[in-house]
Amino acid sequence: MYSTPVVVVTGASRGLGLAIASILLASADAAVVAISRSRTPELNKLASVHGHALRIVQCSATDAPTFTQAITSAAQDFGRLDALVLNHGVLEPISRLENPVNNAASWASHFDSNVFSFVTAIQASLPSLRKSPIGGRVIFVSSGAAVGAVCGWGAYNASKAAVNSICRTLASEENNITSVAIRPGKIDTAMQGDIRAGGSEHMDRPIYDSFVREHTEGKLLPPDVPGHVIAKLALYAPAELSGKFLSWDSEECRPFSKPA
Repeated sequence: MYSTPVVVVTGASRGLGLAIASILLASADAAVVAISRSRTPELNKLASVHGHALRIVQCSATDAPTFTQAITSAAQDFGRLDALVLNHGVLEPISRLENPVNNAASWASHFDSNVFSFVTAIQASLPSLRKSPIGGRVIFVSSGAAVGAVCGWGAYNASKAAVNSICRTLASEENNITSVAIRPGKIDTAMQGDIRAGGSEHMDRPIYDSFVREHTEGKLLPPDVPGHVIAKLALYAPAELSGKFLSWDSEECRPFSKPA
């Protein structure tokens, strides 16, 4: 069995996922299995520094057999799996419900990525998480959209609400696994660029303008700030947080924040 905790991080090639993987490797003495659709230069650089402690698996989370194999083989090869950080997902379609583009097929594709693949990952990881010597944990990267109603984000609003529901259900069904859904705030990532590029026609103007303004004024969060909270929760989240939906900067998450 590997001597330190092993964490699967999805959507790990850039942005928040890359930050989470980096923090786990650098400051938490954990091994990371980074799963993503693409293999970026940043991820390769991380691998050159951390060697065998980082395993990179390139696959789509919506390819259930391959995604399942990526998770189960990681647990078999390392001899353990202690945490699962579900960070992958999409925003599209950005469109109001009246738009024919925003149809059932586009929602099905969205839910394949943002919801159904989460179920695949949970089912693949549960046998190993139950046996974790430090106590298994599942951290769901959620969004304020889960409890909001942003115009043009119908699918995203609904999928993140579903993620929170899955988190609560998992917490009630698996008493020895701690499950937490985290709102990471507005982060300076590619998704924010997608909002600025495609949201003007569909979002309420004041909301859209706030996203543009916060980017222009440099007020978006660096990925490592909420990333530090999520990385530490993956290893140390206490059982009393299980089933909760928390903001990265909440009182409950303060003990896991990046040092000033």
